[in-house]
Amino acid sequence: MSNTTVRILVSVFAIPIILILTYLGGWFFFSFVLLISLLSFYELNELSRAKGSNVNLIWGTFGISFFLTYSFLSQDNYVPFLTISVWFLILLLIELFRNKGSALLNIGLTTFGFLFFSISGTYLLKLREFFYSSNNFDYVEGAYLVISILITIWLCDTAAFFGGTKLGKHKLFPRVSPNKSWEGAIIGFVFSVLSMILLKNYLLNSLSLQNAIYIGVIIGILGQLGDLIESLLKRDAGLKDSSNLIPGHGGVFDRFDSLFYSAPFIYFFINSVPL
Repeated sequence: MSNTTVRILVSVFAIPIILILTYLGGWFFFSFVLLISLLSFYELNELSRAKGSNVNLIWGTFGISFFLTYSFLSQDNYVPFLTISVWFLILLLIELFRNKGSALLNIGLTTFGFLFFSISGTYLLKLREFFYSSNNFDYVEGAYLVISILITIWLCDTAAFFGGTKLGKHKLFPRVSPNKSWEGAIIGFVFSVLSMILLKNYLLNSLSLQNAIYIGVIIGILGQLGDLIESLLKRDAGLKDSSNLIPGHGGVFDRFDSLFYSAPFIYFFINSVPL
């Protein structure tokens, strides 16, 4: 089978599972977020090895797991600074006795992975429960919000890829991703906004049309920037994909980079405006 065929078959199998876990919420969605966060952190570890770094995989995994579990069980809207501080100070102490290559690289990349996946994962969880109601913990509106974000990201990526393949003439960021074009990025942006408008009409009754458009803009811009940032990390490591874990798609980090990057910004936005 061609790579495109494998890619489509995997998507047909995986997308319904992701949407079901999102709809169910609670521990089902938490397990999904924790899994993609830890797998992405592992893939970051593999990227870092190409640069001579030895990420503290065990301590980073523990930190992300603890942080996301705390965020899931807590009603706090913001990440606890004390937890980050203690984790970081212990990381320094561990590195003192670890003696595995460059301490600066090890500390820097472990801290980056911990912060990025903990914070992004936390706000993804908060988005799912944003419309929390004491009368109904799994209020379906939060599920529809995250489902809409996922669908919009997927449509944006797909439209950008095929639009860029057919019409792309002007390179978007050749130093980082030689195949991406301005034409593809613009088409992806347009589909992102249109997707959120359409989904607002069918799923998001609690969201105004104006705010749905703004979320589409956030995904259309920051989602694609998140993809470019991950491409920067892979290019620096000299690798095409973060891993080959997902047939036809590369790694978990490859598939969820846009979601990780845009989720905190979407949360900050909807938390600061009247719905």
